[in-house]
Amino acid sequence: MTIQPIAQASGTFTLGGDLTVNRLGFGAMRLTGKGVWGPPADRDEAIRVLRRAVQLGVNFIDTADSYGPYVSEEIIREALHPYDGVVVATKAGLLRTGPDVWIPLGHPSYLRQECEMSLRRLGVERIDLFQLHRVDPNFPLADQVGELAKLKDEGKIRHIGLSEVDTDQLAAAQQVTPIVSVQNLFNLTARSAEPVVDACTAQGIGFIPWFPLAAGPLAAPDSPLARMAAEHRATPSQMALAWLLRRSPVMLPIPGTSRVAHLEENVAAAEIRLSDEEFELLGAIGEQNA
Repeated sequence: MTIQPIAQASGTFTLGGDLTVNRLGFGAMRLTGKGVWGPPADRDEAIRVLRRAVQLGVNFIDTADSYGPYVSEEIIREALHPYDGVVVATKAGLLRTGPDVWIPLGHPSYLRQECEMSLRRLGVERIDLFQLHRVDPNFPLADQVGELAKLKDEGKIRHIGLSEVDTDQLAAAQQVTPIVSVQNLFNLTARSAEPVVDACTAQGIGFIPWFPLAAGPLAAPDSPLARMAAEHRATPSQMALAWLLRRSPVMLPIPGTSRVAHLEENVAAAEIRLSDEEFELLGAIGEQNA
């Protein structure tokens, strides 16, 4: 492992046929206060994290209007604007009324409002990837995705993605407009989204696993994951990221953190190469501990 790990080692993926990013990205949810509410405890460190991520080759930053709310987008603009070579993806569709409270809200007018506000907060004329954060069961999916398609036609969105959908919802959304990414909960031990991963892989759609580092008991000092990590001079979390990167060529992990040291550890996972045997063993162990 080199002294200066770089995200380029994770390989690249092209979203929508024209937006190429390094596969190991950064999730900006943790650049906020407790309960993903309000400002972070150390705003200066949050700024340093973002700038260090870019130095390490991370050029895909994932955020949402609901992180803070608004705080994450504001910090990203302060740290990185005008985003030279950096793709900033954001989301709308969750209403925040307090710490750890997330209420789906897919009214088309609300989605339009939040897109317009994200444009202002991020300081851009067009958002490269705008994702429906949750499908609101109170409104037709076609209306929610359709509003994003209108915003795309107006030049305010470049590409459209979804979050927390199944294969049927993905297919239904694709009847309305092209979908370039899906962001679902997925990690070594949380594998319910396997059918969606497979569908994305088959169609060349980016899959963004949120909460990618969860390993639970697998991270115990005497666990098989820990022993395998030791052989690679790595941490269990780095091995979990390496497994994700190996799982599919469309996989775009976005580990998040509020500390530079943790960021550097995460990005170093891009350089880990698992053998076929290690990949299969990790997958089997993950399923057993799901």
